[in-house]
Amino acid sequence: MKTVNCFIPYNNPKIWKNLISELEQNKHIENIYLLADNKTTIEHKKCEFIKTGSILNTKTIKAIAQKSNADYSLLITNEVEIKLGYFSIERFISIADNSNANIVYSNYIDIADGVQKPHPLIDYQKGSLRDDFDFGPMLFISMPALKKAVSGFSENFEFAGLYQLRLALSKNSLPFHIPENLYSVIEIKTDANDKKIFEYVDPKNRNVQIEMEKAVTTHLKEIGGYLAPNLKKISFNDAGFPVEASVIIPVRNRNKTIADAIESVMRQKADLNFNLIIVDNHSTDGTTETIKKHAKKYPNIIHIIPKRTDLGIGGCWNLAVHNPSCGKFAIQLDSDDLYKDETTITQIVDTFYKEGCAMVIGAYIMTNFNLEEIPPGIIDHKEWTPDNGRNNALRINGLGAPRAFYTPVLRKTQIPNTSYGEDYGVGLAISRNYKIGRIYNPLYLCRRWDENSDAALGIDAINRNNYYKDTLRTIELTARIRDVRL
Repeated sequence: MKTVNCFIPYNNPKIWKNLISELEQNKHIENIYLLADNKTTIEHKKCEFIKTGSILNTKTIKAIAQKSNADYSLLITNEVEIKLGYFSIERFISIADNSNANIVYSNYIDIADGVQKPHPLIDYQKGSLRDDFDFGPMLFISMPALKKAVSGFSENFEFAGLYQLRLALSKNSLPFHIPENLYSVIEIKTDANDKKIFEYVDPKNRNVQIEMEKAVTTHLKEIGGYLAPNLKKISFNDAGFPVEASVIIPVRNRNKTIADAIESVMRQKADLNFNLIIVDNHSTDGTTETIKKHAKKYPNIIHIIPKRTDLGIGGCWNLAVHNPSCGKFAIQLDSDDLYKDETTITQIVDTFYKEGCAMVIGAYIMTNFNLEEIPPGIIDHKEWTPDNGRNNALRINGLGAPRAFYTPVLRKTQIPNTSYGEDYGVGLAISRNYKIGRIYNPLYLCRRWDENSDAALGIDAINRNNYYKDTLRTIELTARIRDVRL
């Protein structure tokens, strides 16, 4: 009979009473280890206390590996109230045995105010390197694989230990997703003044970002996907462009905001020729008429209505970039955002020439619809470093804004014809061979409002978006491993 050891973060004992009782009654459960900073009274016969820090700490992961003497380890990663499904432990064991995966995880059910809602997860891919991949709060791990992974750790992390473990376990066997609801997570209500028990780290904490970057960089080196800082130089000798720079706005049904976006471009003060290319993707709300009105006022506006009806944002970008009116540099502006001041184009073009890069990414300020700053304020992506940014790009879920491209490189690369993740995909591809320049002072006001494309997404849409970005990472990682080998 296969056996299981359970490891539970135990800083809030009251939420674990029912789960521990369930585990104790299961014949496969050999030991239950309670992980906490301070030893507490244990009323359960199968339980043993282990004094540890956070579950995210490498020392805690090592302590778990040391105690793992059953066939499998059930690791609970969040302090949330869990109820096991019918024969769920047996199902985890069976699928772990048959799949031969180092990690197995499953869908679950969310319960809030007595209402049950499915919480589906997504399959893990080779490129699922982002540190916030959602496994749910339960990981079922092969004991031999766990011990082997931990024995190979070369670094100790305060925040990235669990991420470090997952990457190590995925090297030879990808985590296996069970598309079945094997347990439930019960919402925990706390008073407004209570500290949320599941708040382990502040995601804005720079120390967390540094550790996560170290962990993924080590992993990439071990699997042959690390890129050394050897980059192609750009000479900018290409001639024949009608203007030095083109701002590109793909738009569909943004009559509330398109005029603001256009005017922010027309206010630019630059000692260079630029134009604005607007790809109006068959708007029906008056956007087309607003663009036409501004095009009559400003001769450097090129208004394009595609003949095709199958274009996403990426497809609109490709149409603009391959248009004869496109300049040497193509600069992004979303139809509901605007440039911070009249120097944005100048700063971006100057950065291209100064750094010899194929792409430039700036920083932006989050605002409400009325352009008033809202938390978290400035988004600058300072985790990007010149030597390692393109490796760390496989971990983070976005590269920042506004984005700008050297048009000849972008024309060769091409942008995925999607309306989500297209910018990330092309940024990854360009970073494989070329330098990406960064501007860390804000150039851009990013509006958050009800009609944003990513506003109030449901779990299915979130999963679909995350799966697509993981796919982009998988494609890019595969190409990098191939290039490194060559």
